[in-house]
Amino acid sequence: MTTTESQTPEPTRDEYDRQDKATLISEEQRRELEQIRDRVRAEFLFSKEKRPKSYGQGVHHVALICRDVRTTTEWYQNVAGFPVTVLFENRDLAGSTHFFFDVGNGNHLAFFDLPGVEPGPYQEVLGGLHHLCLSVSEEHWHEIKGRLDERGIEYMLESGTSIYTFDPDGARIEFIHDPLGRMYGHDTM
Repeated sequence: MTTTESQTPEPTRDEYDRQDKATLISEEQRRELEQIRDRVRAEFLFSKEKRPKSYGQGVHHVALICRDVRTTTEWYQNVAGFPVTVLFENRDLAGSTHFFFDVGNGNHLAFFDLPGVEPGPYQEVLGGLHHLCLSVSEEHWHEIKGRLDERGIEYMLESGTSIYTFDPDGARIEFIHDPLGRMYGHDTM
């Protein structure tokens, strides 16, 4: 089942929806958290002119775990539109496949399976993945939406530029057509 912005369906994989999330903390706790954000901003957030130079050269790859190499490859290549670039045995586990998808600008999304290991279902945990946001052109965004519709894959539209869905293993994936360095009208660089 697909969704649109005008509909507000119950999430199928979250324990609570946005309204419930807003009630998890009191207004006093929310104000305290805003004060913490203000202190972090004051200590670490600088204008572009005063910001320390980054030593990073970009994201080489982000590695996720999958159950099935073929299912994952089919979804990321044929639904998301990111071609697989290489598959080889993972050095850390005999028989495990390590494989990469081209997500643009020299960046890759990598996966490996864990034969003989039962990783369990996806869940939000400290240090874990909340969601992976992948930048695509507006044209590609509409193509992805069409392929999700064709396959009956559930998704949620947000702010006119984001599609949230789940990959075959339950990882929350966002496709956004805001340009790199921008998100919902805000500079991120």
